[in-house]
Amino acid sequence: MSDKSTAALAHQFDDPEQQLEASTLGMWAFLATEILFFGGMFAAYAVYRLAYPQAFAAASNHLDILLGTVNTAVLIASSLTMVLAVYSAQFAGRRAQVTFLLATLLLGTIFLSIKGVEYAHKFHEHLVPGAGFRFDGADPRHAAIFFSLYFAMTGLHALHMVIGAGLLIALTVMSWRGRFSAVYYTPVEMVALYWHFVDVIWIFLFPLLYLIGRH
Repeated sequence: MSDKSTAALAHQFDDPEQQLEASTLGMWAFLATEILFFGGMFAAYAVYRLAYPQAFAAASNHLDILLGTVNTAVLIASSLTMVLAVYSAQFAGRRAQVTFLLATLLLGTIFLSIKGVEYAHKFHEHLVPGAGFRFDGADPRHAAIFFSLYFAMTGLHALHMVIGAGLLIALTVMSWRGRFSAVYYTPVEMVALYWHFVDVIWIFLFPLLYLIGRH
């Protein structure tokens, strides 16, 4: 075992493989709690969507499907670059690790920037629930529920993206310093699991908010 992997091995583990297995189990346990957290929002959305289908369909037509589609493609691409970052940590050199981590960070930043543009449009169109909310459809009260859920669900998702971006910055610094190798790459693997989870959440949000009932 190399000095680098020995230094990265926590004292309670026998070897890096055991440390990776324990870390993976812990990350999946954490993601399970996140699924429950998002699950409550998805359940609320389903209840109100069934109760007010026409108002929700009319409100969804005010979302920019082009920007939503571009963001979906951006996140799918970021999952690919994250997979390549894990592969590079195992089998390639430091330069490849840093390149793919930076590519993932760039794609995440693009996603957040596009989401910021969408939010700005909603503020400009007075579609943010509150005192200034205005909706031209037949049922503005129920449309306001849709936009409340839209901002809550996409906002929470964006917060997770910001956290993921911070983790990617930390990983990039660690990769540049040569912290990872084929023997020890646990942090990269764990951040990748988190990033893929965030991507999957968006894959569910996009059709629910942008596509269902659209005309």
